[in-house]
Amino acid sequence: MQTVETEVKIRVAEKESFEQSLARLGFTRVTPRTFERNTLYDTPERTLRNSRQILRIREYGGKWFVTHKSIPEDDDPAERYKRRVETETTVEDGVALAKIFEVLGLRPVFIYEKWRTEWADSQGHCVLDETPLGLYVEIEGPPEWIDVVAKQLHLDESQFIKLSYGRIFESWRDETKSKAENLTFSEIDPKYRQS
Repeated sequence: MQTVETEVKIRVAEKESFEQSLARLGFTRVTPRTFERNTLYDTPERTLRNSRQILRIREYGGKWFVTHKSIPEDDDPAERYKRRVETETTVEDGVALAKIFEVLGLRPVFIYEKWRTEWADSQGHCVLDETPLGLYVEIEGPPEWIDVVAKQLHLDESQFIKLSYGRIFESWRDETKSKAENLTFSEIDPKYRQS
């Protein structure tokens, strides 16, 4: 299925009170806290990245998904929201698909992990992502709805982040001089154990 997703990320400090606020606003929890592992694929020359595209295999709650994202033709860099053309489908065997990608000359170039809890109302989604770099909320839906929900959650548009998790990781790595190559719990916090 292909859609144009519109979203923003916002860094938040605390999960429980934020989820209580979502429930008070009429959001329903769609999925419980679930571990997610994403692997981005590209050519050795980084052809996809250089053309602002991604190709991703995601393992989430025992299911596999393949996703392609690109910039919409009418993209406005000054816009406050992140917009991407997203084509996604489930696949039966993500490991087999990864082997196919590699035979075709694509290589895994970046891995990022998170624990995701999904909430929704009738117009959009609000997901909480517990990443190795902290807690982020993604608000996805129509732009006007994003603004209303952010205001109801006492979040200011100055807090909106349009960056991908890959770009957030790169900024963090540059600031901290970390040697980590991926946004994984084991690389960021070696004491971490998945649970």
